[in-house]
Amino acid sequence: MDTWDALKKDCAACQNCELCRTRTNLVFGVGREDAEVLFIGEGPGEQEDLQGEPFVGPAGKLLDDMLEMIGLDRSKVYIANMVKCRPPHNRDPLPEEQQACAPWLRRQIALLDPKLVVCLGRIAAMGQIDPDFRITRQHGQWFDRDGRRWMAIYHPSALLRDPSKRPETFMDLRELRKEIRERCCRTDTT
Repeated sequence: MDTWDALKKDCAACQNCELCRTRTNLVFGVGREDAEVLFIGEGPGEQEDLQGEPFVGPAGKLLDDMLEMIGLDRSKVYIANMVKCRPPHNRDPLPEEQQACAPWLRRQIALLDPKLVVCLGRIAAMGQIDPDFRITRQHGQWFDRDGRRWMAIYHPSALLRDPSKRPETFMDLRELRKEIRERCCRTDTT
């Protein structure tokens, strides 16, 4: 039987792709290990690589603000990335890097067993929901897969670059809060 400690140890020793050679820190994930809501980003950036925690830079601050708007914080959810090591210059993770890291995320999802999964941005949505996912058209929509509800919203860094998308994202967050209230018994959004 898999455990969080075993998974963290195995992941820390990973050398499945070239990203392990340039990382400062593995960025495994953070939050409640029995959370009913999982947020998945694409991969760590510079600040995440330096600190070993996902979403700690400006996009992380915005994510914290977004969670707060619907009565959540990092102590109530789990936050992970598809790729656990920083791609150089914050580029999108390559398909082979995503594939190399996929077993780690699958094991995280299996241990966590979340009811709701929220993909943060296009890359995460394409990797987890549908390879043809179109974030501009499909953000905020729920998809049923593997006994879970999946949704994608704009990545916080996209909202920093283009604040005009924030009203749409606020509506998506309200939809998430509604779904949490209907489906989750351990996640309080008051």
